[in-house]
Amino acid sequence: MFDRISMIGLGYIGLPTAALFAAHGVRVIGVDVSQRVVDTINAGKIHLVEPDLDGVVHNVVNKGLLHATLVPEPAEAFIIAVPTPFKDAYEPDLSYIASAARMIAPVLEPGNLVILESTSPIGATEQMAAWLAEARPDLTFPQDAGGDADIHIAHCPERVLPGQVLTELVHNDRIIGGMSQRASELAVALYKKVVRGECVITDARTAEMCKLTENSSRDVQIAFANELSIICERFSIDVWELIALANRHPRVNILQPGAGVGGHCIAVDPWFIVSSAPDEARLIRTAREVNDAKPDWVLHKGKEAIMDALAADPSRAMADIKVACLGLAFKPDIDDLRESPALQITSQFGVLGCQVLAVEPHIDALPEGLAGLPVTLASLEDAIAQADVVCVLVRHSVFSALGDKLADVKRLINVVGL
Repeated sequence: MFDRISMIGLGYIGLPTAALFAAHGVRVIGVDVSQRVVDTINAGKIHLVEPDLDGVVHNVVNKGLLHATLVPEPAEAFIIAVPTPFKDAYEPDLSYIASAARMIAPVLEPGNLVILESTSPIGATEQMAAWLAEARPDLTFPQDAGGDADIHIAHCPERVLPGQVLTELVHNDRIIGGMSQRASELAVALYKKVVRGECVITDARTAEMCKLTENSSRDVQIAFANELSIICERFSIDVWELIALANRHPRVNILQPGAGVGGHCIAVDPWFIVSSAPDEARLIRTAREVNDAKPDWVLHKGKEAIMDALAADPSRAMADIKVACLGLAFKPDIDDLRESPALQITSQFGVLGCQVLAVEPHIDALPEGLAGLPVTLASLEDAIAQADVVCVLVRHSVFSALGDKLADVKRLINVVGL
């Protein structure tokens, strides 16, 4: 069973998942809309940063167990891992899921399993099933035929940490939410080919809500830490010392503050709950607002430092001031810039008109979002040596060795506690 599966979406989740299944002897068809991604994978290479993934992909491609294509091919199971951003007013954007459903519909065959892994608002799996049924009226689906349907559908949210994806895909428990008991059983059988953790069965809506709950919980906790950092700044208290002291209590575990919250999960998923239950999700909304406001607070501190530099030498103009922004990724030691508060802050410094020296050791070129701004990619040493203001925005491992160098920086905005 499940000797041939298809992975729809070959990004930060899809490619590692496809590679792991292939490494366990399953023939995998990877589908993506990018010709560059398809060509890169078929050459046995990868287009993103994830430890050890390059070796796995190279091996399974060379063995013929994984190939990528722009057009879906028949398979026994289809796993969909595509983006689920939000639109204006934080309304969920399901267009990528709709597109994936339209792509695979022509090649579906009776007995196929379709799994949605994309983090989704409540009801998205049912909506996907409806789109598939509309596209293939010759087949039956679980919303009408239950476990006797031709096509079985389930939701199984990914729950991995960038930088540890290959390990966590294997060892983390998985939540399996089938639209029928049969769909859940089939999904468990599929994931057990690679998952050593437990596969826990529930219904599709609960599985969707589980992932949203996990990320919203983290968001609320981070918001508390970020709010503490702002309060401590007002009273000249070292927030990192404060948190370390408070965490000595046996039942307290405060997280670390930062420049905000980024990534496609924690910075996005809580809005799915708020959108679905706006009157009830008051704490979740407030936490999102606190974390979304933190980059503006960091930018304000940076502006104060810039004004101080200008006041120290009235002959200089804004265009003469150099600001070093250490880190562009949304979290330490990865190349992922999605929803990154550090990238947002760096961009706004560029809008101010000062010279911005961006230090991001995990990328080779600046993202399009910084195009047209006075921002250049710089080495850590050059940025520290030249900058009038230094902003530490991401706690990358390579920055931890700065030590005394930061102590010598006159105008330092350190929001990650290095």
